[in-house]
Amino acid sequence: MQEVNQMTKGSAIAYQELLDELQKLDIKYEMVDHPAAKTTAEADAYIAGKIGVRTKSMFLKDKKKNFYLVIMDDAKRMDFKEFQELTGTKRISMAHDSDIEDQLGLEAGIVSPFGIMNNAAHNIQIYFDQDMLAENIPLTFHPNINTHTIFLSAADLMKFIKAQGFDYQIIDL
Repeated sequence: MQEVNQMTKGSAIAYQELLDELQKLDIKYEMVDHPAAKTTAEADAYIAGKIGVRTKSMFLKDKKKNFYLVIMDDAKRMDFKEFQELTGTKRISMAHDSDIEDQLGLEAGIVSPFGIMNNAAHNIQIYFDQDMLAENIPLTFHPNINTHTIFLSAADLMKFIKAQGFDYQIIDL
């Protein structure tokens, strides 16, 4: 139980650090508070009726321990073979929980692009599915904690990513 409390405390700190960074970058957002959501379906239920692309962020790795953050509409199925063909990567799989914690400072189930704040090594390649961005409506994510959902524009999310020293690619998954 103490480990769970420690992770929750860590998530609360990561959440506040994110809010401070968004303010510093003058990024506008809307926040919805809700009970802890363990799945995207649960999180989506808490924000039902609000306009925004429901996203999923998948943290992947290859055999050489290169890391990839893939962000797409949560209604879309990830085709690992297609991702490998588009990016030239090989032997892609979901990263382990320990990789998520080590690289993003987040718990499994709370992965989002905001975790890159905690990646000093800058060793994560970020990919967005173009279909999600074509909708031109706010994107939704857990803001480093699963008791809130943040809504922000794609342009502001890209601004955040660039401010953290990362690049991204837009691909057609």
